[in-house]
Order: sequence, then structure tokens, then C-alpha cells
Amino acid sequence: MGRVICCGLGPGDPDLMSVRADRTVRAAKHVAYFRKKGRPGQARRIVEGMLAADVTEYPMEYPVTTEIAFDSPEYVQLLAGFYDEWAERLARLSRAVDVVVLCEGDPYFYGSFMHLHTRLQGRVEIEVIAGIPGMVGCWNGVGQPIALGDDVTTVLMGTLTEPELERRMRDSDALVIMKTGRNLAKVRRALAAAGRLDDAWLVERGTMPDERVVRLAEVDAADCPYFAIVLVHGKGRHPDAAE
Repeated sequence: MGRVICCGLGPGDPDLMSVRADRTVRAAKHVAYFRKKGRPGQARRIVEGMLAADVTEYPMEYPVTTEIAFDSPEYVQLLAGFYDEWAERLARLSRAVDVVVLCEGDPYFYGSFMHLHTRLQGRVEIEVIAGIPGMVGCWNGVGQPIALGDDVTTVLMGTLTEPELERRMRDSDALVIMKTGRNLAKVRRALAAAGRLDDAWLVERGTMPDERVVRLAEVDAADCPYFAIVLVHGKGRHPDAAE
């Protein structure tokens, strides 16, 4: 009886994988990973050169990514069918062998594997290997603490409505805004309305060879890749401040 092992790979730099993840990837005989059709896949890129020569790979190609609205019935139906199909395939495979599913960042923190995790419950043995979340690698790239003292940190999705983004930006000290991409112009407007734009950073491809760290106010709203996070650092009590 095999297992499905979801392996968190960290933010992108292979050197930031855990020892356990590195060992698991190198020993794997069956490896699955998500990717956009026609692309190698970010998770697969991270482990380039690490896989065994006799490994069997299972690219799980999304039927749709940004071609149609993520909240449309068609999008929901296509993705649900995709996850159902791959949950069934992984369940069958794991009856005989261990299958390692690669996941950027930490699987339990907005990881795509969680859609499979839910569908595999009670059907197979599942192991999840923790990874450094992508946002950690990004704020490390800025080179200053994301939060201090009593700062409250809020993680937002750029897919939220503009009024909701603005409200939550006003109510928090430190901000991490994921799923920027096509939502970057909306995120900028919300930050400006909340009085936070001048403190915001855009980190593209954090920890990767082509990483870019720049003030958000200096970036064209149309110039944002998929792998990008917006950060606003808190300004709480510093460790050396008087109690």
C-alpha cells in the first residue's frame, strides 16, 4: 500500500527546501505536479536536476487558468472535474506505490494540493511535508521585518472587491497581498485610498534568479507577472524600544 506525499518546496529557490523535502524528492519514483498547458510548471522547475533518472512524471495540466473568470460557473465546473479526475488517478496509483506531489510554498497555505487533499480523505494515506511559504521568501527579499511588536498582519487576495480590500488595508498594520497579476491596478487603487500605497512593495518571483523588488508606486499596473506579491510592512514597537 503506497501513499500520496505532498511535498512543500518553499518559495522558489531550491536551497530553501527543507532537508526532508530534498530527501523525499530525490528518492521519489513517481512525481506529480500542477502546470499550465504548454509550460514546464513552477514546482517542476524548482526540482530540476534533483529527480532520479528512472522517475515517472505526471504533469497535472489545468484545463483553464486565466482564460475565463475564476468565479464563473464554467470555471468552477472545469476545475472541479479536473481535481476529481486527478484525485481518482492518484488514489489508484497509491494503492501500489508512493506518489510525491510537488507544491510550491507550503501545501497547507493556499496550496493547490488542498483541492486534492479534500477529495482523497479516507481513500488513501496522505503525508504533507511543510515548506516555507512564498510570502516569507518575498519579505526576506525586501530586507526588513514584516511585523514588529503588536503589529497585526493580514493576508489578502487580490481577487477581493476593491471596497473590501480597502477596508481590510485600513484595519491592519502589515499586509501581504497575494493573487495580484491582473488585479494589480485594483490593489493599487485600494492601497492609495487606504493611505498605504507609498509603503507598498512589489516582489516578483521572490527568491528566484530573476527576482525583482520594487516600490509598488513606481511600477506600471500592467507590469505584473503571476508570481508576485505586494507587501506593506508594519511599523510596530521595535525590539529595542522602551517597554
